[in-house]
Amino acid sequence: MRRTHYDVPLGNLTGKLAVVTGASDGIGLNIAASLAGAGARVIMPVRNPRKGQVAVATITGIHPAAKLELRELDLSSLATVAAFGEYMRTEGSPVHYLINNAGVMTPPHRQTTADGFELQFGTNHLGHFALTAHLLPLLRAGHARIVTQTSIAARSGTINWDDLNWQRSYDGMKSYRQSKIACGLFGLELDRRSRANDWGITSNISHPGVAPSNLLAARPEVGRSTDTRDVRMIRWLSARGIVVGTVASASLPALVAASTGGSGDDNFIGPRWPGNAGGPPGRQKLWKPLRDNASASRMWSSSEELAGISFPRN
Repeated sequence: MRRTHYDVPLGNLTGKLAVVTGASDGIGLNIAASLAGAGARVIMPVRNPRKGQVAVATITGIHPAAKLELRELDLSSLATVAAFGEYMRTEGSPVHYLINNAGVMTPPHRQTTADGFELQFGTNHLGHFALTAHLLPLLRAGHARIVTQTSIAARSGTINWDDLNWQRSYDGMKSYRQSKIACGLFGLELDRRSRANDWGITSNISHPGVAPSNLLAARPEVGRSTDTRDVRMIRWLSARGIVVGTVASASLPALVAASTGGSGDDNFIGPRWPGNAGGPPGRQKLWKPLRDNASASRMWSSSEELAGISFPRN
């Protein structure tokens, strides 16, 4: 199975505003570069300003006319999420695209966010849930398309309803699966609630498949001092075009979800090679953990309570 070049025709996005989380490297950087290359003004909210500056230089090296803005955001701190939301609302520009892409994966030991939530659940899901709520007035003004990234890990697993924060028996992969199931349920429920309440936004979910991003690489901030064996194998396979994708190809499902028609259950986008780990992007059948609307509604209510923020009821 040989890797080929894939592309997503985004059209002319001049005058559009996009917010992309996790844009300082990897898949998020490629998403931001594609949107900026199509003419969009792209806001890159980052936790690490130095990495953000390198990312801006990388993108402008490819697209010299790119309109990029760095802003501070740490999804593991609800206070910084609120501060970013307040800044955006004060500026007042309608947001046309929100790509909820950033994430953290399998810290070897249980860690918590600034607000005391298990790090993966708090960052991957609750941080994006709160961010979307804070930006909702601007998203409505821009009739936005919102894309939330789930993961191939969410094909199986469950929500640990009795212990959402994994305080009693932490398992890094099970917790990661839960966080990405929650992301998927949120993206689908957001679209249902938008239609029910006439918010005027569309919400889709996507997954990048498997690619040699930095999720499983050495990340001292999550307690991982060396690259994992898994990421070394993924790099080897990716370099040879076998089974898995590249960082560039893994960015395309989110761009397809953002740019094409359809929403909700009918517009779940991911790689199309057998196993869905790599290949060109396309529509896919929802995985079983994402089909339970009752769980999606329950997760929404729990997330509002945990994050201390509510979406409007109309």
